[in-house]
Amino acid sequence: MLERMTRTVFSGARVFDGTGADPYPADVAIEGQRIVAVAPGLDGDVVVEVAGRTLLPGLFDTHVHLCHSTADIWQLAQRPFSYQFFEAARNLRRTLAAGITTVRDAGGADLGIKTALQDGLVEGPRLQVSLVMLSQTGGHGDDWLPSGDLIHWTVPHPGVPDGIVDGPDEMRRKVRQLHRMGADVIKVATSGGVLSTRDDPRHAHFRPEELEVLVTEAAAAGLFVMAHAQGADGIKNAIRAGIRSIEHGIFLDNEAIELMLERGTWLVPTLVAPRGVIAAADAGAPLPPAVLDKARSLVEVHRESIARAVEAGVRVAMGTDSGITPHGQNLRELGLMVECGMSPSAALEAATRSAAQLMGLADALGTIEPGKLADLVMVEGDPYAFDDLETRVKGVWQAGVRVAGR
Repeated sequence: MLERMTRTVFSGARVFDGTGADPYPADVAIEGQRIVAVAPGLDGDVVVEVAGRTLLPGLFDTHVHLCHSTADIWQLAQRPFSYQFFEAARNLRRTLAAGITTVRDAGGADLGIKTALQDGLVEGPRLQVSLVMLSQTGGHGDDWLPSGDLIHWTVPHPGVPDGIVDGPDEMRRKVRQLHRMGADVIKVATSGGVLSTRDDPRHAHFRPEELEVLVTEAAAAGLFVMAHAQGADGIKNAIRAGIRSIEHGIFLDNEAIELMLERGTWLVPTLVAPRGVIAAADAGAPLPPAVLDKARSLVEVHRESIARAVEAGVRVAMGTDSGITPHGQNLRELGLMVECGMSPSAALEAATRSAAQLMGLADALGTIEPGKLADLVMVEGDPYAFDDLETRVKGVWQAGVRVAGR
Protein backbone atom coordinates (compact mmCIF):
# COMPACT_ATOMS: atom_id res chain seq x y z
CA MET A 1 0.00 0.00 0.00
CA LEU A 2 1.37 3.38 -1.05
CA GLU A 3 1.91 5.89 1.71
CA ARG A 4 -0.22 9.01 1.28
CA MET A 5 1.79 12.19 0.66
CA THR A 6 1.54 15.01 3.16
CA ARG A 7 -0.75 17.77 1.93
CA THR A 8 0.49 21.28 2.79
CA VAL A 9 -1.87 24.22 2.44
CA PHE A 10 -0.78 27.84 2.18
CA SER A 11 -3.78 29.46 3.82
CA GLY A 12 -5.23 32.93 3.45
CA ALA A 13 -2.93 34.05 0.64
CA ARG A 14 -3.34 36.52 -2.11
CA VAL A 15 -2.11 34.70 -5.21
CA PHE A 16 -0.33 36.21 -8.16
CA ASP A 17 -0.51 33.16 -10.40
CA GLY A 18 1.89 34.30 -13.15
CA THR A 19 -0.70 34.70 -15.89
CA GLY A 20 -0.64 38.50 -15.73
CA ALA A 21 -3.84 38.73 -13.67
CA ASP A 22 -3.76 40.81 -10.50
CA PRO A 23 -3.49 38.97 -7.15
CA TYR A 24 -6.66 37.30 -5.87
CA PRO A 25 -7.60 35.55 -2.58
CA ALA A 26 -6.98 31.79 -2.57
CA ASP A 27 -5.31 28.93 -0.75
CA VAL A 28 -2.65 26.82 -2.45
CA ALA A 29 -2.27 23.09 -1.71
CA ILE A 30 0.85 21.09 -2.51
CA GLU A 31 1.65 17.39 -2.24
CA GLY A 32 5.23 16.29 -2.68
CA GLN A 33 6.86 18.50 -5.27
CA ARG A 34 3.73 19.72 -7.01
CA ILE A 35 0.79 22.05 -6.66
CA VAL A 36 -2.48 20.13 -6.48
CA ALA A 37 -5.12 22.81 -5.89
CA VAL A 38 -5.64 26.59 -5.93
CA ALA A 39 -8.95 27.64 -4.40
CA PRO A 40 -10.47 29.19 -1.27
CA GLY A 41 -11.07 27.08 1.84
CA LEU A 42 -8.64 24.21 1.24
CA ASP A 43 -7.77 21.69 3.97
CA GLY A 44 -4.41 20.05 4.57
CA ASP A 45 -2.23 18.07 6.96
CA VAL A 46 0.12 21.02 7.41
CA VAL A 47 -0.96 24.66 7.23
CA VAL A 48 1.33 27.57 6.38
CA GLU A 49 -0.35 30.81 7.41
CA VAL A 50 0.04 33.40 4.68
CA ALA A 51 -2.63 35.90 5.78
CA GLY A 52 -1.76 39.42 4.67
CA ARG A 53 0.96 38.21 2.31
CA THR A 54 1.13 37.35 -1.39
CA LEU A 55 2.26 34.13 -3.03
CA LEU A 56 4.13 34.43 -6.32
CA PRO A 57 5.41 31.67 -8.57
CA GLY A 58 9.13 31.09 -8.22
CA LEU A 59 10.76 33.96 -10.08
CA PHE A 60 13.21 33.77 -13.00
CA ASP A 61 16.24 35.75 -14.08
CA THR A 62 17.14 34.80 -17.64
CA HIS A 63 20.48 36.64 -17.79
CA VAL A 64 22.97 36.33 -14.93
CA HIS A 65 26.72 35.81 -14.50
CA LEU A 66 27.09 33.78 -11.33
CA CYS A 67 30.90 33.68 -11.34
CA HIS A 68 31.15 37.49 -11.39
CA SER A 69 30.23 40.10 -8.80
CA THR A 70 31.77 43.23 -10.28
CA ALA A 71 32.13 45.24 -13.49
CA ASP A 72 35.80 45.78 -12.57
CA ILE A 73 37.87 43.34 -14.64
CA TRP A 74 41.06 44.47 -12.89
CA GLN A 75 39.63 43.20 -9.60
CA LEU A 76 38.79 39.89 -11.25
CA ALA A 77 42.33 39.61 -12.57
CA GLN A 78 43.77 39.79 -9.03
CA ARG A 79 41.77 36.84 -7.71
CA PRO A 80 42.91 33.21 -7.71
CA PHE A 81 41.30 31.13 -10.45
CA SER A 82 39.19 28.94 -8.13
CA TYR A 83 37.79 31.94 -6.22
CA GLN A 84 35.04 32.27 -8.85
CA PHE A 85 33.42 28.97 -7.83
CA PHE A 86 33.06 30.00 -4.19
CA GLU A 87 31.78 33.37 -5.35
CA ALA A 88 29.20 31.57 -7.49
CA ALA A 89 28.01 29.60 -4.44
CA ARG A 90 27.46 32.85 -2.54
CA ASN A 91 25.71 34.45 -5.51
CA LEU A 92 23.42 31.46 -5.89
CA ARG A 93 22.32 31.80 -2.25
CA ARG A 94 21.72 35.53 -2.60
CA THR A 95 19.70 35.02 -5.75
CA LEU A 96 17.56 32.31 -4.17
CA ALA A 97 16.91 34.46 -1.09
CA ALA A 98 15.51 37.16 -3.40
CA GLY A 99 12.82 34.71 -4.57
CA ILE A 100 14.47 33.69 -7.83
CA THR A 101 14.26 29.92 -8.18
CA THR A 102 15.45 29.55 -11.80
CA VAL A 103 18.24 31.34 -13.68
CA ARG A 104 19.99 31.21 -17.04
CA ASP A 105 23.71 31.90 -16.75
CA ALA A 106 24.97 33.95 -19.69
CA GLY A 107 28.64 33.06 -19.34
CA GLY A 108 30.97 31.77 -16.65
CA ALA A 109 29.10 28.99 -14.84
CA ASP A 110 29.90 25.47 -16.01
CA LEU A 111 28.51 21.96 -15.76
CA GLY A 112 30.30 21.47 -12.43
CA ILE A 113 28.34 24.28 -10.79
CA LYS A 114 25.09 22.96 -12.23
CA THR A 115 25.86 19.42 -11.06
CA ALA A 116 26.79 20.63 -7.57
CA LEU A 117 23.36 22.30 -7.38
CA GLN A 118 21.58 19.17 -8.56
CA ASP A 119 23.47 17.02 -6.03
CA GLY A 120 22.69 19.38 -3.14
CA LEU A 121 26.28 20.43 -2.48
CA VAL A 122 25.18 24.07 -2.74
CA GLU A 123 21.79 25.76 -2.58
CA GLY A 124 20.49 27.97 -5.32
CA PRO A 125 18.11 28.40 -8.23
CA ARG A 126 17.69 25.85 -10.98
CA LEU A 127 20.35 26.60 -13.54
CA GLN A 128 20.78 26.60 -17.29
CA VAL A 129 24.35 27.29 -18.43
CA SER A 130 25.81 28.71 -21.63
CA LEU A 131 29.46 28.28 -20.47
CA VAL A 132 30.93 31.09 -22.60
CA MET A 133 29.79 33.73 -25.07
CA LEU A 134 30.84 33.12 -28.67
CA SER A 135 32.57 36.13 -30.21
CA GLN A 136 34.35 36.93 -33.43
CA THR A 137 37.97 38.06 -33.32
CA GLY A 138 37.89 41.69 -32.21
CA GLY A 139 34.34 41.27 -30.93
CA HIS A 140 32.67 41.82 -27.58
CA GLY A 141 34.12 38.63 -26.12
CA ASP A 142 37.68 39.13 -27.40
CA ASP A 143 39.76 40.02 -24.33
CA TRP A 144 42.83 41.21 -26.29
CA LEU A 145 44.45 44.41 -25.03
CA PRO A 146 46.64 46.87 -26.99
CA SER A 147 49.60 45.70 -24.90
CA GLY A 148 49.15 42.27 -26.44
CA ASP A 149 48.01 40.80 -23.12
CA LEU A 150 44.72 39.06 -22.42
CA ILE A 151 42.67 39.65 -19.28
CA HIS A 152 39.73 37.28 -19.47
CA TRP A 153 36.25 37.92 -18.14
CA THR A 154 35.78 34.16 -18.37
CA VAL A 155 39.05 32.27 -18.09
CA PRO A 156 39.09 29.17 -20.34
CA HIS A 157 39.47 25.92 -18.39
CA PRO A 158 38.44 22.26 -18.79
CA GLY A 159 34.81 23.17 -18.12
CA VAL A 160 34.65 26.34 -20.25
CA PRO A 161 36.35 26.67 -23.67
CA ASP A 162 37.67 29.79 -25.34
CA GLY A 163 34.81 31.55 -27.11
CA ILE A 164 36.56 33.15 -30.11
CA VAL A 165 35.33 31.74 -33.44
CA ASP A 166 35.63 32.90 -37.05
CA GLY A 167 33.90 31.36 -40.04
CA PRO A 168 31.17 28.73 -40.42
CA ASP A 169 33.44 25.72 -39.88
CA GLU A 170 34.83 27.01 -36.60
CA MET A 171 31.31 27.94 -35.53
CA ARG A 172 30.03 24.43 -36.21
CA ARG A 173 32.88 22.86 -34.26
CA LYS A 174 32.49 25.24 -31.32
CA VAL A 175 28.75 24.65 -30.93
CA ARG A 176 29.37 20.90 -30.90
CA GLN A 177 32.09 21.38 -28.31
CA LEU A 178 29.80 23.47 -26.09
CA HIS A 179 27.11 20.81 -26.33
CA ARG A 180 29.63 18.14 -25.36
CA MET A 181 30.70 20.20 -22.34
CA GLY A 182 27.14 20.52 -21.02
CA ALA A 183 25.76 23.80 -22.36
CA ASP A 184 21.97 24.12 -22.04
CA VAL A 185 21.85 27.19 -24.28
CA ILE A 186 24.30 28.81 -26.71
CA LYS A 187 25.19 32.48 -26.30
CA VAL A 188 26.64 34.56 -29.12
CA ALA A 189 27.59 38.23 -29.45
CA THR A 190 26.13 39.65 -32.67
CA SER A 191 27.20 43.20 -31.83
CA GLY A 192 29.77 45.10 -29.83
CA GLY A 193 29.14 45.94 -26.21
CA VAL A 194 29.79 48.27 -23.31
CA LEU A 195 32.50 46.57 -21.24
CA SER A 196 34.66 45.74 -24.26
CA THR A 197 36.83 48.80 -24.82
CA ARG A 198 37.66 48.41 -28.51
CA ASP A 199 34.30 47.81 -30.17
CA ASP A 200 31.13 49.79 -30.79
CA PRO A 201 27.74 48.48 -29.57
CA ARG A 202 26.17 49.66 -32.84
CA HIS A 203 28.38 47.48 -35.06
CA ALA A 204 27.21 44.05 -36.20
CA HIS A 205 29.41 41.03 -35.46
CA PHE A 206 29.42 37.71 -37.34
CA ARG A 207 28.09 37.34 -40.86
CA PRO A 208 24.70 35.76 -41.62
CA GLU A 209 26.25 32.49 -42.84
CA GLU A 210 28.08 32.08 -39.51
CA LEU A 211 24.89 32.68 -37.52
CA GLU A 212 22.89 30.29 -39.71
CA VAL A 213 25.38 27.50 -38.98
CA LEU A 214 25.23 28.36 -35.28
CA VAL A 215 21.45 28.10 -35.11
CA THR A 216 21.34 24.94 -37.24
CA GLU A 217 23.89 23.14 -35.07
CA ALA A 218 22.25 24.31 -31.84
CA ALA A 219 18.84 23.14 -33.05
CA ALA A 220 20.28 19.75 -33.98
CA ALA A 221 21.41 19.41 -30.37
CA GLY A 222 18.05 20.61 -29.02
CA LEU A 223 19.50 23.90 -27.76
CA PHE A 224 18.15 27.45 -27.94
CA VAL A 225 20.41 30.41 -28.81
CA MET A 226 20.57 33.76 -27.00
CA ALA A 227 22.25 36.78 -28.58
CA HIS A 228 24.05 39.63 -26.91
CA ALA A 229 22.75 42.16 -29.45
CA GLN A 230 22.80 45.91 -28.87
CA GLY A 231 23.02 47.54 -32.32
CA ALA A 232 20.13 47.36 -34.78
CA ASP A 233 22.04 45.48 -37.50
CA GLY A 234 23.33 42.87 -35.07
CA ILE A 235 19.84 42.48 -33.65
CA LYS A 236 18.29 41.97 -37.08
CA ASN A 237 20.96 39.50 -38.16
CA ALA A 238 20.23 37.46 -35.01
CA ILE A 239 16.48 37.51 -35.58
CA ARG A 240 16.77 36.51 -39.25
CA ALA A 241 19.05 33.62 -38.29
CA GLY A 242 16.38 32.26 -35.94
CA ILE A 243 17.99 33.14 -32.61
CA ARG A 244 15.45 32.81 -29.80
CA SER A 245 16.19 35.84 -27.61
CA ILE A 246 17.75 39.26 -27.97
CA GLU A 247 19.70 40.29 -24.88
CA HIS A 248 19.88 44.04 -24.18
CA GLY A 249 18.29 45.38 -27.40
CA ILE A 250 19.65 48.88 -26.86
CA PHE A 251 19.35 50.22 -30.43
CA LEU A 252 16.17 48.52 -31.61
CA ASP A 253 14.75 50.19 -34.70
CA ASN A 254 11.27 49.79 -36.18
CA GLU A 255 12.37 47.10 -38.62
CA ALA A 256 13.91 45.07 -35.79
CA ILE A 257 10.74 45.36 -33.73
CA GLU A 258 8.62 44.23 -36.69
CA LEU A 259 10.92 41.27 -37.25
CA MET A 260 10.67 40.29 -33.58
CA LEU A 261 6.88 40.37 -33.78
CA GLU A 262 6.89 38.37 -37.01
CA ARG A 263 9.30 35.69 -35.74
CA GLY A 264 8.13 35.59 -32.10
CA THR A 265 11.61 36.54 -30.89
CA TRP A 266 12.00 37.24 -27.17
CA LEU A 267 13.52 40.40 -25.69
CA VAL A 268 15.53 40.34 -22.45
CA PRO A 269 16.09 44.06 -21.71
CA THR A 270 18.65 44.04 -18.83
CA LEU A 271 17.80 47.71 -18.21
CA VAL A 272 19.72 47.72 -14.95
CA ALA A 273 23.02 46.72 -16.61
CA PRO A 274 24.35 50.08 -17.91
CA ARG A 275 23.21 51.68 -14.67
CA GLY A 276 25.23 49.06 -12.81
CA VAL A 277 28.36 49.98 -14.77
CA ILE A 278 27.88 53.65 -13.87
CA ALA A 279 27.25 52.79 -10.22
CA ALA A 280 30.44 50.70 -10.11
CA ALA A 281 32.45 53.63 -11.45
CA ASP A 282 30.81 56.01 -8.97
CA ALA A 283 31.82 53.60 -6.19
CA GLY A 284 35.44 53.75 -7.28
CA ALA A 285 35.87 50.93 -9.80
CA PRO A 286 38.69 51.98 -12.18
CA LEU A 287 36.75 51.44 -15.38
CA PRO A 288 38.29 52.62 -18.66
CA PRO A 289 36.89 55.97 -19.87
CA ALA A 290 35.64 54.33 -23.09
CA VAL A 291 33.52 51.91 -21.06
CA LEU A 292 32.06 54.57 -18.81
CA ASP A 293 31.33 56.91 -21.72
CA LYS A 294 29.44 54.14 -23.51
CA ALA A 295 27.40 53.24 -20.43
CA ARG A 296 26.40 56.84 -19.75
CA SER A 297 25.40 57.45 -23.36
CA LEU A 298 23.16 54.37 -23.53
CA VAL A 299 20.84 54.64 -20.51
CA GLU A 300 18.19 56.85 -22.11
CA VAL A 301 18.33 55.35 -25.61
CA HIS A 302 18.05 51.90 -24.01
CA ARG A 303 14.92 52.94 -22.11
CA GLU A 304 13.35 54.45 -25.23
CA SER A 305 14.16 51.38 -27.30
CA ILE A 306 12.60 48.96 -24.82
CA ALA A 307 9.57 51.22 -24.39
CA ARG A 308 8.89 51.09 -28.15
CA ALA A 309 9.21 47.31 -28.14
CA VAL A 310 6.84 47.00 -25.18
CA GLU A 311 4.29 49.28 -26.84
CA ALA A 312 4.47 47.19 -30.02
CA GLY A 313 3.82 43.96 -28.10
CA VAL A 314 7.23 42.24 -28.30
CA ARG A 315 7.50 39.28 -25.92
CA VAL A 316 9.61 40.22 -22.89
CA ALA A 317 11.32 38.07 -20.25
CA MET A 318 13.16 39.45 -17.24
CA GLY A 319 16.95 39.35 -17.17
CA THR A 320 19.38 41.57 -15.31
CA ASP A 321 23.02 40.88 -16.21
CA SER A 322 23.59 40.34 -12.49
CA GLY A 323 27.30 39.97 -11.95
CA ILE A 324 27.68 43.37 -13.56
CA THR A 325 25.08 44.50 -11.02
CA PRO A 326 24.81 42.99 -7.50
CA HIS A 327 23.35 39.52 -7.14
CA GLY A 328 20.32 39.53 -4.85
CA GLN A 329 19.10 42.88 -6.18
CA ASN A 330 17.73 41.32 -9.36
CA LEU A 331 14.14 42.39 -8.77
CA ARG A 332 14.99 46.06 -9.24
CA GLU A 333 14.82 45.34 -12.96
CA LEU A 334 11.03 45.06 -12.58
CA GLY A 335 10.63 48.74 -11.71
CA LEU A 336 12.69 49.75 -14.73
CA MET A 337 10.46 47.60 -16.92
CA VAL A 338 7.42 49.45 -15.56
CA GLU A 339 9.13 52.74 -16.46
CA CYS A 340 9.23 51.42 -20.04
CA GLY A 341 5.45 51.07 -20.14
CA MET A 342 4.81 47.60 -18.75
CA SER A 343 2.08 47.27 -16.15
CA PRO A 344 3.26 45.89 -12.80
CA SER A 345 1.42 42.64 -13.48
CA ALA A 346 3.05 42.36 -16.92
CA ALA A 347 6.48 42.96 -15.40
CA LEU A 348 5.92 40.15 -12.88
CA GLU A 349 4.62 37.94 -15.68
CA ALA A 350 7.90 38.60 -17.52
CA ALA A 351 9.69 37.20 -14.45
CA THR A 352 7.42 34.15 -14.19
CA ARG A 353 5.37 32.61 -17.00
CA SER A 354 7.09 34.48 -19.86
CA ALA A 355 10.57 33.65 -18.62
CA ALA A 356 9.57 29.99 -18.21
CA GLN A 357 8.34 29.98 -21.81
CA LEU A 358 11.58 31.51 -23.06
CA MET A 359 13.67 28.90 -21.26
CA GLY A 360 11.47 26.00 -22.39
CA LEU A 361 10.28 25.25 -18.85
CA ALA A 362 6.65 26.37 -18.96
CA ASP A 363 5.27 22.83 -18.65
CA ALA A 364 6.59 22.64 -15.09
CA LEU A 365 7.25 26.19 -13.88
CA GLY A 366 6.22 29.83 -14.15
CA THR A 367 2.65 29.76 -12.84
CA ILE A 368 0.74 28.73 -9.72
CA GLU A 369 -1.65 26.08 -10.99
CA PRO A 370 -2.31 22.38 -10.37
CA GLY A 371 0.32 20.10 -11.83
CA LYS A 372 3.16 22.60 -11.75
CA LEU A 373 6.20 22.24 -9.52
CA ALA A 374 5.66 23.99 -6.19
CA ASP A 375 8.11 26.85 -6.63
CA LEU A 376 6.55 29.57 -4.48
CA VAL A 377 7.62 32.93 -3.08
CA MET A 378 5.88 34.57 -0.12
CA VAL A 379 6.19 38.36 0.00
CA GLU A 380 5.00 40.90 2.51
CA GLY A 381 3.30 44.11 1.47
CA ASP A 382 2.55 45.28 -2.04
CA PRO A 383 3.98 42.83 -4.62
CA TYR A 384 4.00 45.67 -7.15
CA ALA A 385 6.29 47.89 -5.04
CA PHE A 386 9.42 46.75 -6.84
CA ASP A 387 12.03 49.12 -5.39
CA ASP A 388 12.46 47.03 -2.24
CA LEU A 389 10.63 43.82 -3.13
CA GLU A 390 13.65 41.57 -2.50
CA THR A 391 13.78 42.83 1.13
CA ARG A 392 10.18 41.70 1.70
CA VAL A 393 10.63 38.08 0.60
CA LYS A 394 9.60 36.05 3.67
CA GLY A 395 9.74 32.54 2.31
CA VAL A 396 10.95 30.66 -0.79
CA TRP A 397 9.92 27.10 -1.71
CA GLN A 398 11.50 25.06 -4.47
CA ALA A 399 9.61 21.94 -5.57
CA GLY A 400 7.71 22.04 -2.29
CA VAL A 401 10.76 22.42 -0.02
CA ARG A 402 11.39 25.63 1.89
CA VAL A 403 14.85 26.83 0.86
CA ALA A 404 14.99 30.45 2.07
CA GLY A 405 13.27 32.82 4.46
CA ARG A 406 13.18 30.44 7.39
